[in-house]
Amino acid sequence: MNDSLPSIIHAIEKIMRHEGLHEERIRSFLRDVGRIAEGELSLIREASIAPIHDLPEINAGEESNDECSERLKQLAVIKLNGGLGTGMGLNKAKSLVPVKNGLTFLDLIARQMGHLQQGQGTGPGFCLMNSFSTQKDTVDWLNRHAPSMAGGTALSFLQGQVPKLDAKTLMPAQYEPNPALEWCPPGHGDLYLSLLCSGMLDTLLDQGMKVAFISNSDNLGASVSPTILKSFLESGSTLMMEVARRTSSDRKGGHLARRLTDDQYILRESAQCPPEDIAHFQDISRHRYFNTNNLWLRLDHLKEVFSSPEDALKLPLIRNLKRLDPANPHSPEVIQLETAMGAAIECFKRTSAIEVPRKRFSPVKSTADLLALRSDAYLMTPGHQLELHPDRQGAPPRIELDLGIYTQLDHFETHFGQVVPSMLECDYLKITGPVLFESGVTLRGKIIIDNPTREVKTIQKGSYENTTFQWD
Repeated sequence: MNDSLPSIIHAIEKIMRHEGLHEERIRSFLRDVGRIAEGELSLIREASIAPIHDLPEINAGEESNDECSERLKQLAVIKLNGGLGTGMGLNKAKSLVPVKNGLTFLDLIARQMGHLQQGQGTGPGFCLMNSFSTQKDTVDWLNRHAPSMAGGTALSFLQGQVPKLDAKTLMPAQYEPNPALEWCPPGHGDLYLSLLCSGMLDTLLDQGMKVAFISNSDNLGASVSPTILKSFLESGSTLMMEVARRTSSDRKGGHLARRLTDDQYILRESAQCPPEDIAHFQDISRHRYFNTNNLWLRLDHLKEVFSSPEDALKLPLIRNLKRLDPANPHSPEVIQLETAMGAAIECFKRTSAIEVPRKRFSPVKSTADLLALRSDAYLMTPGHQLELHPDRQGAPPRIELDLGIYTQLDHFETHFGQVVPSMLECDYLKITGPVLFESGVTLRGKIIIDNPTREVKTIQKGSYENTTFQWD
């Protein structure tokens, strides 16, 4: 395959230029294709890294003083908003799903920004990184809600797109039935390049914003913390990552470590772990911290990096094998090259990490997560943040919903759109089959609801503790 690399590079460059893509994006992608063609592997062996046992802990409290207001003027809040709610059967931006009291993710983010501006007398800039899939829905929302966000800042920019590659030849994939499927988003690690190529990096810097707080739009725990902002500015770092303690449920996910050769922080994901090191990888007492994907970034430093070609970001590559047409299992197999935003912690010269409370990591990945948030197990703070009720002592209810019934949002809303049971004292809830709840249902302890019939069953008003409901 190496012998054909020049023709591969030529073909890819030709179609990218035809699309009018930014010169830096073309150069970066061609470099990544070369890395794949040369057989670059991203395995990280246990013997090459050291565990991290202690990090500074920061309680993300609030400050209210003139110095804090001055720091906030230098801040831009960037939300990653490229994901569709496909896991819930949606074809629109996931951030537009109602979360609590009829408010969507973006509604809550807007209110958080407004509360911050009201409390401090000033507010940071705000923008969303959209994908081509979420751009229209999000722009429609922004047109209605932009006045409540920070003024003066362009409110969105587009994530890039790159060619899918034929898995056998690495040539750019072709698909006459739908040419749009020949392209794909390159993962949220594309943030850095998209800031540059969209012009948003210069826009933010021109408006005096030299710091960015970046997080996923579906992580409602990721709010602006003046305390963390102060810590970041004082650290002198280009990038600072918020990490939290791994629990048993996190053992299969990635972890933070330190590379022995240069003492640099790195992230190791499961796909980068050799089989013989899995036991160490999953040892949460050895590798204690996971990436919340809440990052603090010096935009002025990023500009300097892009101004020096020899310092170009070389993020670890994620090589995803997929079908060219996701809806057609017989379509050709392709490679989608992606990168992860947090992996940049190994690329910048000055990086740091801080341990934050678990509440700053509250993503919504399923309707089960959504049900928990809509229940009284979570409270909405005056700052419009959703937090676990103090009585739960940091432990959310574990919920398992019948995937055949509740996975898609419209079906979920049929059963839970009007009434959600009280789960303040519920440890575990498992629902199999179609079920409705009357108003005034309280669940405590372990609750199992098993309805093997197709007939919708109703849980009547009352308080239930460690109870199993079962119908024949």
